[in-house]
Amino acid sequence: MRLKIMPLKKSFSVHRVPLILFLCQVMSALEVPLDLVQPPTITRQSPKDYIIDPRENIEIQCEAKGKPPPSFSWTRNGTHFDIDKDPLVKMLPNSGTLVISITIEGKAESYEGVYQCTARNERGAAISNNIVIRPSRSPLWTKEKLEQITILKGQSLVLPCRPPLGLPPPIIFWMDNSFQRLPQSERVSQGLNGDLYFSNVLPEDTREDYVCYARFNHTQTIQQKQPISVKVHSMDELNDTITANLSDSEFYGAKSYIERPPKLLTPEGRTSHKEELRENVLSLECIAEGLPTPSINWTKEDGELPINRTSYTNFRKTLNINHVSEADSGKYKCTARNPLGFVEHTISVTVKAAPYWITAPKNLVLSPGEDGTLICRANGNPKPKISWLTNGVPIEMAPDDPSRKIDGDTILFSDVQESSSAVYQCNASNEYGYLLANAFVNVLAEPPRILTEANLHYQVITDRPAMLDCAFFGSPIPTIKWFKGTKGSVLQENTYIFHDNGTLEIPVAQKDSAGTYTCVVRNKLGMAKNDVHLEIKEPTRIIKHPEYKVVQRGGKVSFECKVKHDPTLIATLTWLKDNGELPNDGRFSIDNDHLVIMNISDEDDATYTCVANTSLDIVSASAVLRVVDRPNPPFDLELTSLLERSVQLSWIPGDENNSPITDFIIEYEDSLHEPGIWHHHSDVPGTQTTAELKLSPYVKYSFRVIAVNSIGRSLPSEVSEYYMTKAAEPEENPTAVEGIGSEPDNLVITWQPLKGFDSNGPGLQYKVSWRQKDGDDEWTSVVVANVSKYIVSGTPTFVPYLVKVQALNDVGFAPEPVIIIGHSGEDLPMVAPSNVHVNVVNSTLAEVHWEPVPPKSIRGHLKGYRIYYWKVKNSSKRNKRHVEKKILTFNGNKTHGMLPGLEPFSHYMLNVRVVNGKGEGPASVDQVFNTPEGVPSAPLFLKIVNPTLDSLTLEWDPPSHPNGILTAYTLKFQPINSTHELGPLVDIKIPANMTSLILRNLSYSTRYKFYFYAQTSAGSGSQITEEAVTTVDEGKMAGVHPPAVGADKVQPVNPRIRNVTAAAAETYANISWEYEGPDHVHIYVEYGVAGSKEEWRKEIVNGSRSFFGLKGLLPGTSYKVRVGAEGDSGFVSSEDVFETGPAMASRQVDIATQGWFIGLMCAVALLILILLIVCFIRRNKGGKYPVKEKEDAHADPEIQPMKEDDGTFGEYSDAEDHKPSKKGSRTPSDRTVKKEDSDDSLVDYGEGVNGQFNEDGSFIGQYSGKKEKEPAEGNESSEAPSPVNAMNSFV
Repeated sequence: MRLKIMPLKKSFSVHRVPLILFLCQVMSALEVPLDLVQPPTITRQSPKDYIIDPRENIEIQCEAKGKPPPSFSWTRNGTHFDIDKDPLVKMLPNSGTLVISITIEGKAESYEGVYQCTARNERGAAISNNIVIRPSRSPLWTKEKLEQITILKGQSLVLPCRPPLGLPPPIIFWMDNSFQRLPQSERVSQGLNGDLYFSNVLPEDTREDYVCYARFNHTQTIQQKQPISVKVHSMDELNDTITANLSDSEFYGAKSYIERPPKLLTPEGRTSHKEELRENVLSLECIAEGLPTPSINWTKEDGELPINRTSYTNFRKTLNINHVSEADSGKYKCTARNPLGFVEHTISVTVKAAPYWITAPKNLVLSPGEDGTLICRANGNPKPKISWLTNGVPIEMAPDDPSRKIDGDTILFSDVQESSSAVYQCNASNEYGYLLANAFVNVLAEPPRILTEANLHYQVITDRPAMLDCAFFGSPIPTIKWFKGTKGSVLQENTYIFHDNGTLEIPVAQKDSAGTYTCVVRNKLGMAKNDVHLEIKEPTRIIKHPEYKVVQRGGKVSFECKVKHDPTLIATLTWLKDNGELPNDGRFSIDNDHLVIMNISDEDDATYTCVANTSLDIVSASAVLRVVDRPNPPFDLELTSLLERSVQLSWIPGDENNSPITDFIIEYEDSLHEPGIWHHHSDVPGTQTTAELKLSPYVKYSFRVIAVNSIGRSLPSEVSEYYMTKAAEPEENPTAVEGIGSEPDNLVITWQPLKGFDSNGPGLQYKVSWRQKDGDDEWTSVVVANVSKYIVSGTPTFVPYLVKVQALNDVGFAPEPVIIIGHSGEDLPMVAPSNVHVNVVNSTLAEVHWEPVPPKSIRGHLKGYRIYYWKVKNSSKRNKRHVEKKILTFNGNKTHGMLPGLEPFSHYMLNVRVVNGKGEGPASVDQVFNTPEGVPSAPLFLKIVNPTLDSLTLEWDPPSHPNGILTAYTLKFQPINSTHELGPLVDIKIPANMTSLILRNLSYSTRYKFYFYAQTSAGSGSQITEEAVTTVDEGKMAGVHPPAVGADKVQPVNPRIRNVTAAAAETYANISWEYEGPDHVHIYVEYGVAGSKEEWRKEIVNGSRSFFGLKGLLPGTSYKVRVGAEGDSGFVSSEDVFETGPAMASRQVDIATQGWFIGLMCAVALLILILLIVCFIRRNKGGKYPVKEKEDAHADPEIQPMKEDDGTFGEYSDAEDHKPSKKGSRTPSDRTVKKEDSDDSLVDYGEGVNGQFNEDGSFIGQYSGKKEKEPAEGNESSEAPSPVNAMNSFV
């Protein structure tokens, strides 16, 4: 937010109050108002040592104040300077400043000298410092002829600069002819005197343009020395001929390139002395030569280096101590050290001091008859001399004044009079400089006056100091007192601070500090007072600081800064970046108290500060934005230490982008075998920039490096140079070697070939060797090209072989390979299992046993034994039909297995075959077995139709799986009352040939629950349940309830209302529903006109009925209806829509009496009769079929749970889902006509999925169907088809 503030007359913040303001106010209290008579005071003057630019006019400043205004005069070199006689010199109006115009004519050198200004009025004279005027100088280097310096590698070298003397001294630096600074380091550096020092030279130091430059800042000029040429030779470059033709004097030094301990180049010797003036910077230097390059360390004898004032420059060769004082005098030791030794040098430092003030004299205002003192105290090294002047004249030569007395550095005044007014000068000097101070004595008689503006308003923040001004003047000096409020008492020092300049300080301002304050000043000549007003404000606070953020490059960041401030002040919120303004960039936006930066880049990595300020205070809070990203790619990849099987790779990491690099990934390319494909070689820690890489023979390597940090991977680096390794014999042999015959008379040897990378050389081949395992034959070998298979022909059937495959190339063989065992090709087994017999365990499980075949007859790897079994179906003519064969495979050399999932009351056949890798052997003799009867499945369905007041009609279909001969059906039912209690259970036995039953003498409007199941001689089957309700007797419905029946309660379910239906007449509709849920729930019916916005009309249902009659409806109208349950659940059913019948005339015609309707019904009845006759004839045309065969037509057999513990079931699958039916067969009971199966279907001949059994016969696999054309037999049912059953075929 940006809000402006309009300050009141005056305000203070914590930043404006402390010492500086206080001192200014103390000084101002001693100043005499300019409307009063006072001696001159110098207010501005040029520096003592004034170096001027000779190309510009000279301006010598001298400004003063006084009453009356002073006049000015000058001296030059101690004599009066008559400015009127020199046309080039002018004095500015109302000023003593001199302007000497030399730009057109005249020379600056003509005006060199010592100048002093005097300001004078009737009360005295003040003088300036001695101002020494000197023009700056930037002389040229003297011409000199410089010879090339030839030097051996490793020797030390000093290139002299020796710049011309200038005023002020120039700044020295070394560059080349292209004006590029020469790089400096611990080995090469510039001394304080400007010379360039080499601790030892290297060949890269050879160059012809070592140029020393001198920059004269005052005149903005640069002077250049002649270039120096240096040639560095190594010993290998100097052959005997060159050595013979060159004398030793032609080399810079005589020592050869050898390592040596350090030796100081500057300063010389073991000790030296240095003087420095107080408050200057002490700079001590030690530069050493040696090989390796020495390092420099500094210590102070008998003391510690001052931590806060010490710094090092020039690679620690220069020690700097800022603001030195006499305490810094002492001995400083520099130590140059390398692995071969060290050298030390001690510098004795003496700190001298030009004079500096201890107590400078201050202006003195006295009233007639008062006493006073002027004190002038200074210090220095050596001790300065103090001398006094009055009005610019040595006090010894001035007229006597009986009111003053001189006592060394003090002048005492007593009983002063107006004539005692004068300006006194104090001069403190020693050999290093001087101090000059003016202080006047002004004798006045003035009543008090308040200099501060009247009725000032101050605003101060709570808990901060408040400074209330009351500047005053008077002579004699008045006394001052402060009051608060109109009737307040004098303020005391225990709470307030009273300053000499009249300011009242409240150290910690509180809310109750607000109000009006009055200052009263008095002396013997009068009194004055002034009111000031103080307001206390709440501080500005940042209540939500911006938080540290880490954002990926290209992302977005938002900083929040919430501010609370005094409501009477206007606050301004400003955002800064690194304490500067935000960039003028559209990516930066400020929204209220949020700073948002979009599309962040590396330049946005900074500290962001929100600054909230009012006219009284300012607060800020900062947060760092760290911009991170994936690292930049490494660069400058270099291969070194090139060996046959290894190489050293080094690189320079790219910018880590504020997220430390954790790893480097090294990848390689084999351009000889797999060009363009990069492979992972190794990972190294992020702190490492070199890696020793293991290499393989005969590979053309190139490398690249990828850096990884927490953000992700960098782009790959540039590719390194290529490196080709030498060829060698293979180190590995092929893998996955196998010997498996594909035909009975061959052996196929296969292997996984070596990759080109693993070939280790050109000409990769394979030596394939084999021999029979159990024979005494020698190895047979053959060398093949770079393939992956070799076929050995003419082998005996299924014989074990020893096989090995060895790699070789043009260099040699790989190590001896591993020998594996293989087999020549398999053939089909020759013998069928014998002694097969079956034990029937129960109606769905049988156990099969057999004798294993001889091992030699298997002629291959024994895979197991396979049982084929199928259900035999029978017909009156025993004609052959397709049968579904199922297969179970038992792995290994098993001798028995379990057949699960058999159908009860069925006739089965099976045979057993042995299986090897080639296929199946011959089948054993077929075995026949029968399964006993089982319990039936549940009836296909149970329907309740035609409900009346006292009867219900039940219809059903027989079980899809009778699993035997049905003996009867059992029906059980019981009523359910309104509280969901079950009434007495009624049990009825029904003959097996019935498919419907009418129950009579039931209670009206009563719900009944039915339980229905079939039976065989093996027991009762699964039951099916259903519920139904008898209809309502409208005449007896009111007040009549069905008789209560006692029994167990039906368990309540979650509230549910479903199947809402409506049967509508002209003005009446019967609404029914199904309810499930807790007892004692109030049911209601809501209805309304469909599509209208009128509210629902609600009717309450009595009791727990599941029906309700709506009366008084409009004919021909669509209604919407829904049923709900009151209570916590609040369940409401979905809506149903019905329409009432149209309004009829009063005389309605009965349609049943119309002739056309009677004729139509007769025609329909005749057609139905003809259709029934035709269907009955077609059914009997295909022969008579027992009821059991009808049940077998269902395609989903139900396997009953096993009651025995001698078998567990696995996964079951049939090879075919549908059973075939002959042309003319009856329609299945599920009322769908199944498509006839083709006699040529591939399913008839396809092999099923193998199943498996455990050792104990437990089923763990799968079995699948297979069809063959064999005689089929049905269930052994003796029940003849009844008329009821026959009719079921057409219903």
